[in-house]
Amino acid sequence: MARQQINHNRLAYLYIAPAILIMSLVVLYPFIYNIVVSFSNMSLSHFRDWRLKGIDNYLLVLTEKSFWYFLFKNILWTVINLIFHVGIGVFLALLLNKDLRGKTVYRTLLILPWAVPQYITALTWRGMFNSEYGAVNLWLEKIVGMQIPWLSTEWGAFSACLIANIWLGFPFMMIIALGGLQSIPDELYEAADIDGAGPWLKFKNITMPLLKPVMVPAITLGVIWTFNNFNIVWLISNGGEPSDKTHILVSWVYKSAFTYFRMGYAAAFSMIIFAILFIFSWRFIKSTRVIENVYG
Repeated sequence: MARQQINHNRLAYLYIAPAILIMSLVVLYPFIYNIVVSFSNMSLSHFRDWRLKGIDNYLLVLTEKSFWYFLFKNILWTVINLIFHVGIGVFLALLLNKDLRGKTVYRTLLILPWAVPQYITALTWRGMFNSEYGAVNLWLEKIVGMQIPWLSTEWGAFSACLIANIWLGFPFMMIIALGGLQSIPDELYEAADIDGAGPWLKFKNITMPLLKPVMVPAITLGVIWTFNNFNIVWLISNGGEPSDKTHILVSWVYKSAFTYFRMGYAAAFSMIIFAILFIFSWRFIKSTRVIENVYG
């Protein structure tokens, strides 16, 4: 059956063959290679003579206290970011959906944090959180007469990463929500006005249900991106400082692989992260029934 379909659509498959080849080289092959390495003893001392050793790396990862601590911080990191990303994004989208003078200018300014490359944003925020000359502490000193050691304490550095990533991430949710709001027919709100519904009832019974098919995939992507957001945590905390306590899972994987050269361990760690995100995405989309609502 598959062979007949290929023969019948030979030209179409010929057109997409280069894309399939490139995707296989840059995605499929590294993914399979990573799976193989995750079952090996590859490290700095066994870089060329590595061999398979079973599930030892997976057992080591799952029995380490550091994994569960970084997983807790990763979940906390993701939840806090997504709450603010979605909350601020939807709120600003509701404002921009109204008849405002200069709406195009506001929209352009609000999308700038997302348009600027992440590493520039991270390094800028790192300078702003500097304890001695950073703009944040200078502002706090003038307003409330206090300074916070942002980058020299565990939760100070973690909070600094959170603030920077919240600023960086809300424009994406704002644009997605704004597109969803503009697709809602005005007739529904006019009918609600006739029935005497207030702003909250209209938001609860019209806006939220009709935004759901748009926002659920965006939130799913947001969870994956935030859960794996290496740049902000690594650059602002200077590689997980102080004392490797500001890491999330992905930054610890990077340091394990390219600072401590524990390649097999890091590969197994990354496969566990992949499994967590895959299970979450599948369950989240299935539980919200967005696909069924869109495609019937």
